[in-house]
Amino acid sequence: MDALLTDVEQWGRFELVQIAPEQNNAFGDGVWSATFQNESEFIDVKGFYDGDGTYRLRFMPNRTGEWFYVTHSNVKQLDGITGSFTCVEPSQENHGYVQVKDAGHFCYADGNAYHPFGTTCYAWIHQPEEVRQRTIESLRQAPFNKIRMTVFPKNYSFNATNPVEFPFEGSQEDGFDLTRFNPNFFQRLEGHIDELLSMGIEADLILFHPYDEGRWGFDRMSSEADHNYLRYLIARLSSFRNVWWALANEYDFMNEKKVEDWDALFQTVLTEDPYGHLRSIHNGTKMYEPDSVVLYNHGHDWITHCSIQHWDVTLVREWQKTYGKPIVIDECLYEGNVPFRWGNITAEEMTHRFWEAAVRGGYAGHGETYLHPEGEIWWAKGGKLYGESPERISFLRQIIEQLPEASKPLFTLRQMETIGVEDEIYLGYFGVHRPSYFEAQFNETYSYKVEIIDTWNMSIHPVEGVLRGKSTIQLPAKPGMALRIQKVD
Repeated sequence: MDALLTDVEQWGRFELVQIAPEQNNAFGDGVWSATFQNESEFIDVKGFYDGDGTYRLRFMPNRTGEWFYVTHSNVKQLDGITGSFTCVEPSQENHGYVQVKDAGHFCYADGNAYHPFGTTCYAWIHQPEEVRQRTIESLRQAPFNKIRMTVFPKNYSFNATNPVEFPFEGSQEDGFDLTRFNPNFFQRLEGHIDELLSMGIEADLILFHPYDEGRWGFDRMSSEADHNYLRYLIARLSSFRNVWWALANEYDFMNEKKVEDWDALFQTVLTEDPYGHLRSIHNGTKMYEPDSVVLYNHGHDWITHCSIQHWDVTLVREWQKTYGKPIVIDECLYEGNVPFRWGNITAEEMTHRFWEAAVRGGYAGHGETYLHPEGEIWWAKGGKLYGESPERISFLRQIIEQLPEASKPLFTLRQMETIGVEDEIYLGYFGVHRPSYFEAQFNETYSYKVEIIDTWNMSIHPVEGVLRGKSTIQLPAKPGMALRIQKVD
């Protein structure tokens, strides 16, 4: 067995590695497991086969102190291994995994607020190394703290190429053995997830999607293969604190599966993940058919937050009222110029949709679809960002993260959508409207300072003096303006 770390920080990763003969169905369920104990807390964790006679088992400790473990297996070399390690305080940048705080908010495990400002880059891990490295560098410079990404490759019409590796052994020509996973693929995936972690980015992993279309067959595996895949993937990745489980992208376009199948797959995710990472499922839309939106029942207990595709971000309050959970519109259309309605809105419109969602207490998601001579489109394959919205999204993220954690949508200030804390702070957005002045009725007990925000030019202009009671604020009468109003002592 490899040398073990004796100290592991809270929400870090402890790993056991053992060499043993490859068993029949080594990639199947229950090859080996372990029970970890810290005082009165017991957590059971499954291990997995990593190829070449190597078995691994990973654990993410959720509390400091001494942890003891014992392994269980029908394989002699994997059974009855005991040991311990010390879980120490987390490092400064380690806030733990993201979880739901309440009906409108997320937070890290240590209680610090988390606001998702995400992008979509579906198949970036399936590209050649040079493209993947440019994707990482682009993310390093971008404002995003979440990325939607697929585990399975996607079959694109834009200069479609085969992925670098597949999750299963085999090939497109000879077929794939769905009982045998490709450890090299998963090791590379894990390396990229750790790269994202080092940049403070959550990996929102899309576990199934319909855009294989029979090319490789991963979108139409048997139920047994689906569940075995989930068990293996979760055994490998659940100890990574920055993973989310997005069960499917556009689940309703996968005609081979019924709602009951998705329900059952969620139960496997619930059972196999000992840490309770965030869980969602994403719907499709047919934009020319307004009644085509088929949302999964986000009211189920096993759904932690709503991941929604919809072009109308003003529906945030309606969804939150229906489901009582945080709303993330992961796809509100994409900035770009492809010849499809879902992928050719302007940077101004993308920025506008982020603001519209934010002041209603939700979150929008970014995507970029500018045509590229080699088919290297960010939303599909990553590479380089060309759009103008990320800089404006960064500006919004800074403003949102400066709000108190208790901020919520407010209705006190009419004529604009507003979020904040009553009588303390208000962030309002006029959107496409362009009033020349705004009349506000403040609490006469307090004085307020006011700032006019230009969301596109990313400028903040303070209004002279302080305001009290009924006040008139002069505005530049152009779209995309916002107000920040704060109580002063």
